[in-house]
Amino acid sequence: MKINLKTPQEIEIMAEGGDILGDIFLKTLTQVKSGVTTLELERFAANLIEKAGAKPSFKTVNHYQFTTCMCVNDVVVHGLPSDYVLREGDILGIDMGVIWKGFHTDASWTIVVEKQRTVQQYDSKTVNSETVKKKIHYLQIGQEALREAIKVAVPGNYVWDISHAIQDTVEKKGGYHCVHVLTGHGVGKTLHEDPFIPCYTEGKREKSPRLAEGMTLAIEVIYGQKTGQVWYGNDDGWTITTKDGSWAGLFEETIVVTSGKPRILTHLVEKANF
Repeated sequence: MKINLKTPQEIEIMAEGGDILGDIFLKTLTQVKSGVTTLELERFAANLIEKAGAKPSFKTVNHYQFTTCMCVNDVVVHGLPSDYVLREGDILGIDMGVIWKGFHTDASWTIVVEKQRTVQQYDSKTVNSETVKKKIHYLQIGQEALREAIKVAVPGNYVWDISHAIQDTVEKKGGYHCVHVLTGHGVGKTLHEDPFIPCYTEGKREKSPRLAEGMTLAIEVIYGQKTGQVWYGNDDGWTITTKDGSWAGLFEETIVVTSGKPRILTHLVEKANF
């Protein structure tokens, strides 16, 4: 395992990239509403990345042709943008990364599709549909798990602590299920670097990588409503779904481990009030 600590200058470049990605992500989320296709959202995001002078990270993955992943309902990760027309009440997870001055940042967010997208926080007290209320609660747990995971990403802690924060929130508090076969990861000059960051704990805490100042991490909360098991059998060779067809959720931020509290580079937990 080789963990690439970043210099202060490299971190500032990644912070610039994180600002670009976070801004594009928020603008893309405002376009999500019933009647829109996921391919339209893909084109919207791709156009903004090009205008910003950045490049899409995901096109550096062998044979992947899109700027984003669009994960609808039971799709856990790697959903391909398509002509699928979003419907009110769908769950949509968007995953996106950019390259800026040679460094990647990576982020994901999941929301419930409305008739008209606003920038207001969902309020389950004002939502009529019991199913939609349950979906909102489901996604709020994922957001909380990401926040808790980021809090413990400090020097002297371990990757195990991040994994524990995710699993404790998703499974004990939420009653949902972490996916074991997919993980967060380091990020920097390549999209996926060491260390891998599972959504669950295994083994001894001290046997996992120790966190140090200068580590740049893409922390991911990847979970399912009724199961943590996934299915790889889709014909497109990319899309991974929950094995039983229940809801999936995905939340991710790129952060820097600093001498103080973690520095969030992509800003979604701070600004994505969806």
